[in-house]
Amino acid sequence: MKNSLKISNLTGVVLMALLVLASCAKDESPVFSEEATFDVAELKTSDEAELISEEISNIGEDVYATEEIKATSKADYASNYLPDCVTITTVVTSNSKETTIDFGEGCELPNGNLLSGIIFMSYAKDMDMATKTIALSLENFTFNGVAVEGSSSLVRMRSNDNGNPQSDAVANYSGEWPDGSTASFTGNRTREWIEGYGSGFWGDNVFLISGQGTFTGKMGNVFSKETVAPLRRELSCRFIVSGVLQFSKNDATASLDFGDGSCDAKGLLTYPNGDEEEIFLRRFNK
Repeated sequence: MKNSLKISNLTGVVLMALLVLASCAKDESPVFSEEATFDVAELKTSDEAELISEEISNIGEDVYATEEIKATSKADYASNYLPDCVTITTVVTSNSKETTIDFGEGCELPNGNLLSGIIFMSYAKDMDMATKTIALSLENFTFNGVAVEGSSSLVRMRSNDNGNPQSDAVANYSGEWPDGSTASFTGNRTREWIEGYGSGFWGDNVFLISGQGTFTGKMGNVFSKETVAPLRRELSCRFIVSGVLQFSKNDATASLDFGDGSCDAKGLLTYPNGDEEEIFLRRFNK
């Protein structure tokens, strides 16, 4: 990764941090009938949209944390999460840092996600501030073939009540999928960095994510989402490994349990009538 001096929850995650579902076996059939129909393909798209928002937040926070640790500890520190194909350029003004994170025409992250284009990041120059707002925006950005537009804002706290870094993110993104369909996703997410902060090794970073959001699917259907048990994101895994997400439309409510901590594409979906089904998440299952 090339650094030259030249620039929210998570979340993610970005923020923030938002994670919904998908299925593999029944892509063409509805999950629910009657007035509260959830199309499985839309749920899969929603889960992928959550991953996009989370990864943008995560990249922004990783780059920011590198600058914060170097400035506050006065040590020579570098994160190894972003590979050498990413170019980071920062311009320092009188009161801010403006950073460009450029993935070029295609750059694969250690977890297998393929990104292209640019993430712009802006934040106050003073690195001793305990709380800081980080603004993120995109230019010609793609994520695993999805063209993404939008922005997010992270309010980052260096140390919360547990002594961990925490970001509260407000995100608003839209995407166009390779088949030409579109969807949008907004949300508020809290992203607590519970393990690995300052180690310099991306594989031991772990986050707990909570929050709520709204997804407007490819067919115009709208449903809301909320975490009822914090979602555990281990950066070494492409998928959420545990936690429970609840989603609703009209008066119907369902939930997705992401599992026992294993790194896999599976989740347990509980329908409004109480029936359960093991499903696979996102367009990719590996």
